[in-house]
Amino acid sequence: MTTHALRTRLLEAQLDLVRRRERAVVVLLTGHAVTHKGRLVNELDHWLENRHTEVHALEPRGEERERPYWWRYWRRLPDRGRIAIFIHGWYGDALFARAERRLSPGAFRDRLAEIRAFEAELAAEGVGLLKLWMDIERPVQRRRLEALKADPARAWQLAPGDWQRHQQHGLIDALGRELREATSAEHAPWRRLAFRDPAPQLERLAGLLHETLVAPPAPPLAASPVPDEAVPAPPALGHAEPRVSAPMKKASYAAALAEAQGRLARSARELSRRRIPVVLAFEGLDAAGKGGGIHRVTAALDARQYRVHRIAAPSDEERAKPWAWRFWRRLPADGRIALFDRSWYGRVLVERVEGLACDAAWRRAYAEIREFERQLLAHGAVLGKLFLSISQEEQLRRFEARAATPHKRHKLTDEDWRNRARWEDYRVAIDEMFARTQSPGVEWTLIACDDKRASRLAVLEAINQRLEARLAAPG
Repeated sequence: MTTHALRTRLLEAQLDLVRRRERAVVVLLTGHAVTHKGRLVNELDHWLENRHTEVHALEPRGEERERPYWWRYWRRLPDRGRIAIFIHGWYGDALFARAERRLSPGAFRDRLAEIRAFEAELAAEGVGLLKLWMDIERPVQRRRLEALKADPARAWQLAPGDWQRHQQHGLIDALGRELREATSAEHAPWRRLAFRDPAPQLERLAGLLHETLVAPPAPPLAASPVPDEAVPAPPALGHAEPRVSAPMKKASYAAALAEAQGRLARSARELSRRRIPVVLAFEGLDAAGKGGGIHRVTAALDARQYRVHRIAAPSDEERAKPWAWRFWRRLPADGRIALFDRSWYGRVLVERVEGLACDAAWRRAYAEIREFERQLLAHGAVLGKLFLSISQEEQLRRFEARAATPHKRHKLTDEDWRNRARWEDYRVAIDEMFARTQSPGVEWTLIACDDKRASRLAVLEAINQRLEARLAAPG
């Protein structure tokens, strides 16, 4: 095939991707130094309609160091219909950190496991992956480095670490083999691109990208991030109906509220000083009081320190990205607090029960959620998960009160009544959610909410205990 014909076919495949908007494509180039990576990407970008491509060559910045490692990549994932090209990307991070001993052998293997999970999640969300290892023999690499150094017009192309990468050629070769063996999969195979003149390299790259663009998406069950093994829930965390007791008196509540909010304010200031992020997820039955509980929490905080995220049906922007993108992008910086009024658990609750997610998607989500939360903890975040429960009788009373109160009527929707009609389906989904996502460090707290005052204090107490435990922990 002529170069012109290949370029035409590639452009047609890209424009079809743009028109259909069914999937995105991610291209990664990593490997040895001075293998034309930058030049190839520049020329490929000219072959493509570059309004629909984006190129990333990342150096960690302040805002990225203040969030979990994968945040920097999740926030740069392309919309459906677009192509993103990463020079080195997550592979370069792992490869060079290990070569420079910033990652131990065990940490390197852990990072590769994270990469497998990340790419599996992308593939399951319809993202096509093209991964290229750029090869060059050591003597050829040395001659190229010397030629670049001697040419004033091209010396600028040498990066500060290129000679160091040359000295580490054998090590990088060995680490590259380990890396490729650990992360190759049917949905994300590795391709090797040998060093040669740029023109045949570009044609090879363009041909592989064309194959990726026209390939059918991976089947829904082809990619599961980690084994989806159920984690047994403790007996106390089943979906038991809340026990109804005598309502709490107003005077007792006011005093207890002030004390609980004072504790929270002190902990929040210290967490901010220590640069510890906090993520609080509020789930619960309709009318259980999530909004009221969150309001009592935020009333104790400095408004500059927190943000409340109310999660509803995804926007058009969110639908164009993989499912978890809208939660990753909202993670707080170190020292800040994010409160989620409904959260990533919607996939295994309302999306499951109402048929908004296919079976493969919500079944896969348990493993994806566990991996997401594991990464929050690995970054040092405090994660609190609260489920607000309410009896059927009290829920009906609150629905009827909302319907009869003009300034509360907007809170009651047809969806609330539909959800109530599927009470048993939600009970099953909630119990399975507890069982599959309950583990040390990410325990659920079940709050009985028939008494609004007592439940608000219980929310504050649960959060206070978790924050105070973190502040008291060594290190």
